[in-house]
Amino acid sequence: MSINTKIVDDLVANDISFVTTVPCKQLAGVIDEIDARAGVMHVPSNKEDEGMGLCAGAWMGGKRPAIIMQNTAIGVTINTLATLIQYYRMPLPMLISYRGELREPVACQVEMAVHSKALLAQMNIPTYHFHHQSDADELDAILKYTFMCNKPVAILTDANFWGGYGDQ
Repeated sequence: MSINTKIVDDLVANDISFVTTVPCKQLAGVIDEIDARAGVMHVPSNKEDEGMGLCAGAWMGGKRPAIIMQNTAIGVTINTLATLIQYYRMPLPMLISYRGELREPVACQVEMAVHSKALLAQMNIPTYHFHHQSDADELDAILKYTFMCNKPVAILTDANFWGGYGDQ
């Protein structure tokens, strides 16, 4: 089973029926897998904070949502996370490609990587960092946790998790 299938299987097993995404090369396989699932409504977003608003609406409409995004947009989402998602105690799994670590080919990605974990920590958002595909064995428990405690959680998936930047 591919890692993309495993991730989407865990989302579906936890009754996640609404997913919004912002394009990301590392997460493209997961996005394709979501598109292939009849029971999951996939609504692409232009921006991550817009996607969080869509997830809030889905939650209020009785669906369990998730967002798929890059860490480079965490700064854009701070206000939405604080004043909407956290304030109204909405569970929101955030599957995030964590760009900007060792061997990152795009220089501007590095700067946001320096701040991503600190911003999430400052907001008291539980954060899990997947380095190896075996780390995804924890995804089911993480999803159960976010819906049990009505909190957003960040699941950071780095380049190593996805097989490198093509040069590894």
